[in-house]
Amino acid sequence: MIAASPSYFTVIMLLSRLMVFIGISKNNYVLSSNLQALDIAPKLSRDPSAIASASQDYGLIVKSVPRTVLFPSSPQDIASLIKSNYDSSAPFTIAARGNSHSIRGQAMAKNGVVVDMTWLNKNSNQTGIRVSDDEKYVDVGGEQLWIDVLNVTLRSGLSPVSWTDYLYLTVGGTLSNAGISGQTFRYGPQISNVYEMDVITGKGDFVTCSPNNYSDLFYAALGGLGQFGIITRARIPLEPAPKRVKWIRMLYSDFSAFSRDQEHLISKNERADQTALNYVEGSLLLNQGSLDNFRSTFFPAQEQPKIISLITKYGIVYSLEIVKYYDDQTTATVDKDLHQLLKGLSYLPGFLFEKDVGYVEFLNRVRSEELKLRSKGIWDVPHPWLNLFIPKSRMSDFNDGVFKGIVLQRKITTGPLLLYPMNRNKWDDRTSASIPEEEIFYTVGFLLASGFDNWQAVDDQNKSVLEYCEKAGIEVKQYLPHYTTKEDWISHFGSKWNTFQQRKQQFDPKFLLSPGQSIFNNNS
Repeated sequence: MIAASPSYFTVIMLLSRLMVFIGISKNNYVLSSNLQALDIAPKLSRDPSAIASASQDYGLIVKSVPRTVLFPSSPQDIASLIKSNYDSSAPFTIAARGNSHSIRGQAMAKNGVVVDMTWLNKNSNQTGIRVSDDEKYVDVGGEQLWIDVLNVTLRSGLSPVSWTDYLYLTVGGTLSNAGISGQTFRYGPQISNVYEMDVITGKGDFVTCSPNNYSDLFYAALGGLGQFGIITRARIPLEPAPKRVKWIRMLYSDFSAFSRDQEHLISKNERADQTALNYVEGSLLLNQGSLDNFRSTFFPAQEQPKIISLITKYGIVYSLEIVKYYDDQTTATVDKDLHQLLKGLSYLPGFLFEKDVGYVEFLNRVRSEELKLRSKGIWDVPHPWLNLFIPKSRMSDFNDGVFKGIVLQRKITTGPLLLYPMNRNKWDDRTSASIPEEEIFYTVGFLLASGFDNWQAVDDQNKSVLEYCEKAGIEVKQYLPHYTTKEDWISHFGSKWNTFQQRKQQFDPKFLLSPGQSIFNNNS
């Protein structure tokens, strides 16, 4: 038998590569021809700037290049795209992109189509934002920003009750995750505050759904990470808007006292209780040599030296942030109510700070910080964030092992570190969102930024946090989750996994939507 020469293997290798290239080219041609045959073809773009924009997100960590970008002028354009794709013999993946605040490529579609939802806002004939005649709710396009929802509803003296800290996010985007902030303990996440939605499924069906109409799709889409359909309209309940807020921060050196006070304050959480707080959120102040960071500009300049001294002494200081809304009718009683709520709390004497600001100024507080960072050229940087839900019973262990251990040792703290409790009974378990089983659980957010050359160090810290939790048996759930294996996703959803899987088969059986989540396909 004559041995094959090296040139023989070279020829075989070249032929193999040629076959792969031909296959790829053929697939691309099929994709392009399918798109070119659609009525919406003129609204599809291969412009380099459009492709570049759709290839990255706020995280600036993942890059995933789509085949094309759809700039829809109506929800029907989106339905047409999905329907023709579903019926195609060579379907491609599709991802809806709102304000692109995802951090790990969740709104991307490698070699597929990215739908630029913000383009719907450029067409004045679409849903937009409309307060109902009886002023009980607002109909909002899924592409609308929450800041615009706030501004429109305030013209009628009304407001939604559940928010995210940052308002320049789309309604469809936050409802696909959960939408949480310091109001969640009392009002629930944003997904607990929806009456009705229009959703375009992975089959291209345009469905109006609610708790009483196509309820499976309604609850699937809420917190569903975009896996079951694209939200094009949501009906959000409204309440009378307050005019101003009492905004207080208290400092603690002891975690047990800090968490005990937080849990006490959220125990009074009935929506109709006018004496209860409207917002409770905690954060960490770490020894960075100054208080020139995202959360601490709240503190008066003359008080900052003694706060820095406190942080230097303890390494970590816990800041408890509370807010009480008021208006013309409650101006006379708000201070009395606050005094009662603060009675018996264990914050450090002399370390209570208060502001009185407008309602919009409070809700939109992160925007002013964003503008400051943009002016310094340090906004568009990588954001290797990690957000976790942690059972109340393990928060003390988490504090000892992560905050006092990993975080203090590594000293990677460029950005806010948040931790605050929530009440499980304010969440609707029928939605797709996955949370811990305990009645009280904490949100912990490592909202860190980095340079382009050192984001991996922050990511390594995140991995160390997750590894610690696994070894310590702390059953955490990721919020804005990022997993790379199906096993991790099954673990994340737990008892909801079978329902989640069944709903996927029902509403997106070809696995076309939101490939960047890497739940049913690894196409990010």
